[in-house]
Amino acid sequence: MKLIEAIIRPEKLEPLKDAFLKVQIKGMNVRQILGCGNQHGWIAHNRGSSVMMNMLPKIEVKIVVADDKVKDTVKLIIDTVRTGEIGDGKIFVKPVEECIRIRTGERGDKAL
Repeated sequence: MKLIEAIIRPEKLEPLKDAFLKVQIKGMNVRQILGCGNQHGWIAHNRGSSVMMNMLPKIEVKIVVADDKVKDTVKLIIDTVRTGEIGDGKIFVKPVEECIRIRTGERGDKAL
């Protein structure tokens, strides 16, 4: 199993949720975050002073998938959220040692 963390533009959350539903990927977690990277933000002017606003709103999506679904899931995310502009985000893939469904005690891929 792998944990896939995707940092995406806020406006791409709904299209990504729809894409996940079409291929029956379930069990995602979503969090609103602030971040900065190559996009660098913008300069805001307030009462005569300039301030660099480099912490931009982003969405963090986390899902756990079976090892054999990682490549297709990452491709789906990229195809759904890519605009080709700076600030499209990043995807991180991490190993998951164990998954346990609390309600039934199921383990591994069955618990997903």
